[in-house]
Amino acid sequence: MTGSSQTDEIKPDDNELLATEQRQNVIAERLVSMFGEAVQLVISKNEICLRCKVDDLLYVLKTVRDDPILQFRQLSDLTAVDYPEEVDRFEVIYQLLSIALNARLRIVIAVADGAIVPSAIDLFASANWAEREVWDMFGIFFSGHPDLRRLLTDYGFEGHPLRKDFPLTGYVEVRYNDTERRVVYEPVKLTQEFRDFDFLSPWEGMQAEAMEIDIENQIPADQTKDEG
Repeated sequence: MTGSSQTDEIKPDDNELLATEQRQNVIAERLVSMFGEAVQLVISKNEICLRCKVDDLLYVLKTVRDDPILQFRQLSDLTAVDYPEEVDRFEVIYQLLSIALNARLRIVIAVADGAIVPSAIDLFASANWAEREVWDMFGIFFSGHPDLRRLLTDYGFEGHPLRKDFPLTGYVEVRYNDTERRVVYEPVKLTQEFRDFDFLSPWEGMQAEAMEIDIENQIPADQTKDEG
């Protein structure tokens, strides 16, 4: 038994890389032939990303799902990203899987704050809870959703926690009041001990400790005896 904890890195062989590249070329050519300049196609590090307009979203989703070659019939994830400095502040991201091709496709749309995104629930049933989560966390509204309400936060919650301008401490804190025998909402109150942060990363902390140890080891032996 050796003392090494390193694991062997699994690298795909040339045949596997060639098959992956050929599959990507087939998908890219098919997407370009169907949508042309109406979409922006980006391939990077074995990932295929297709950007389209909000108005074209449902058409693109339905086309790649029903196409006999592509068959992206599974919506594995739906999420969003917030870029407050951009005019179109949000990006809504759809992760699709084609079991037939063993390939994934990412569809991205740019959405302005307050804009409406058509619901994909009629095309993919898995969009139900995912769209509710995006609405709850980012405040992006999906038209046509049968039950668009908060999913992760409380009923009376205000704001959307994954927006970059939402404070880390939140606006209110929730606790159970024994006197009133109900859950109450109060403004956030942090005691001073929770306001003192150690901004050193773990690596910087280790270096600081190592320097202290070195300084202690450099104390002359005679001085150590005198102190004893």
